[in-house]
Amino acid sequence: MGRAEGPGTGRAEEPGMGRAEGPGTGRAEEPGMGRAEGPGPRRAEEPSPERPEERGAPIGRRVFLGTLGLGALGVVAAPTLQRGLEAFLGNAADKDPTGLTGLLPNGGGFRYYSVTSSVPKKNAATYRLTIGGLVDHPRSYTLDDLRALPQTRMIKDVQCVTGWRVPDTPFEGVRLSRLLDAAGVRPSAGAVRFTCFDGAYTESLTLDQARRADVLVALRMQDKDIGHSHGGPVRLYVAPMYFYKSAKWLSGITVTEDVKPGYWEERGYDVDAWVGRSNGRDDKPTS
Repeated sequence: MGRAEGPGTGRAEEPGMGRAEGPGTGRAEEPGMGRAEGPGPRRAEEPSPERPEERGAPIGRRVFLGTLGLGALGVVAAPTLQRGLEAFLGNAADKDPTGLTGLLPNGGGFRYYSVTSSVPKKNAATYRLTIGGLVDHPRSYTLDDLRALPQTRMIKDVQCVTGWRVPDTPFEGVRLSRLLDAAGVRPSAGAVRFTCFDGAYTESLTLDQARRADVLVALRMQDKDIGHSHGGPVRLYVAPMYFYKSAKWLSGITVTEDVKPGYWEERGYDVDAWVGRSNGRDDKPTS
């Protein structure tokens, strides 16, 4: 059928309508939950997180030095080695409350960030996405429920507010607007708030932003199921905004009257995070 253009969304495809470039196609920051530069002239995006108040034991010196060596090697590694390096860094980041793994070179792949020292893992048996607030039909979705709904596929650049970009990254999932329509949004609603099963991260969009055709409850990324390090099994994907808006480990969608600043907005980042038009940056738009 070929690629189809979605309204204002760049290249968007429904499932089975073509393939995209595979992993390791550029540099970027793993969204939503990252380290951030402090407020001020905000040259940041995937905010490098501030130190959590409760930190676990730091990683050992040998682990850190070994990871640094692998990170440097990844800059010149072949694609197969690069994918292995990304997997290693993703697993290491899970066990690294210091956030140091997010500072390592990653040879053109994603960075891995979290604002907590650990994140529980979910699978098809344990994952639930709840939708509530100002809706007529609150409900809870399992992973299988979400997979059974019509899927939308789109190919976009991923842009981190710190400057990293991964070009032509495929995402696939359920349009957020479809879930909102099924829930029956009430007339008094004006915004949507997102919570995550890390227990700390939050994000928000206006209702108009949430209804855009390029905003997904994403189940797949780079033509494979979204892994834990990338925020799986389900994450938000807000294509035209900096990646900190695409919250990882999505667990709750609550319809509200007004926008409530999310985790990084409370720490100085723009609530409206349009790529190239916010946070003091002039990056090329992703939409």
